[in-house]
Amino acid sequence: MPNKLFLTLLASCLVSACATSPTGRSQLLMMPDAQVNQMGLQAFSDLKTSKPVSKSSKYTKFATCIATPLTQQVGGTWEVVVFEDETLNAFALPGNKIGIHSGLIKMVDNQDQLAAVIGHEIGHVLAKHSNERLSQETAVSGGLSVLSAVIPAAGASSALTQVGMSALGVAAEYGVLLPFSRTHESEADVMGLDLMARAGFDPKQSVTLWQKMSKASAGQQTPEFMSTHPADSTRIADLNEKLPTALAQYQKAQAAGKKPNCKK
Repeated sequence: MPNKLFLTLLASCLVSACATSPTGRSQLLMMPDAQVNQMGLQAFSDLKTSKPVSKSSKYTKFATCIATPLTQQVGGTWEVVVFEDETLNAFALPGNKIGIHSGLIKMVDNQDQLAAVIGHEIGHVLAKHSNERLSQETAVSGGLSVLSAVIPAAGASSALTQVGMSALGVAAEYGVLLPFSRTHESEADVMGLDLMARAGFDPKQSVTLWQKMSKASAGQQTPEFMSTHPADSTRIADLNEKLPTALAQYQKAQAAGKKPNCKK
C-alpha cells in the first residue's frame, strides 16, 4: 500500500511538473526556479573561491564584450568571469552567471567562435536544463527506490534483486539520463546559434568552432551513446542544417546596426 501511495504521489508530481522548453520540447521541471537559481549562485560563488580567476584584463574585456550583446537579447543582469584554466570550457549557471576558461579564449580565432560557445551556455540557462536534469534524476531515483522495495516483496532472491537493480540502474543512466543530456546539448546548440545570430555574430563560425574542437579532441571523444554530448560530427551536421535560418537572422541584425567588434 505505501508503494502504491508513493507511485500515485510521484505520478501526480510528474504531471504537475510538465513544461515546454523554448524550442517546444516537453520537459519535466519539478524544482522551484528560485531554488535552482540559488544553487547556481552558490556554485558560482564557490568556484570563484576555489578556482583562480584570470588576472588578464585583456581576456576579461574580450569575454565581456562578447557576452554583453548576447545577454542583451535575453535581458537581466549577468556576471562574466574568466577563470585561469587551460581546458577548453565555458559554462553558464542559473542565476545569470557565466564562466569562461582562459584556455578556450586562447583557442578561438575570433569573437564569433567564442560567441557560439557563450550563446550555447546561455541557452542551457534559458531552457532550464539544470532544473530538468535535477528533476530527471529525482524521478529516476524515486522510481528505482520503489522497485528496490517491490522486487524483494515479489519473492525474488537477494542475488537476483541485486543483479536486477544493477541492470535497472545502468538502463536508467544510458537509456534516460544521458540521452536527455544529449538532448539538452543539441537544444542549447540551436538556441545558441539563434542567439548569436540575433546579436550580430556570424553563425557560420559556430561550425568552424566545433571543427576546431573536434580536431583538438584528437579522436579521444567518448562514444556518443555513452556521452552526455553529441558526437562532434552530429553536432556539426545539425548546425549546418540550421544555418540558413540563422544567417537570415544575422543579416537582419547586421542591417539593424548590431555589429559587435570585440578584439582578443
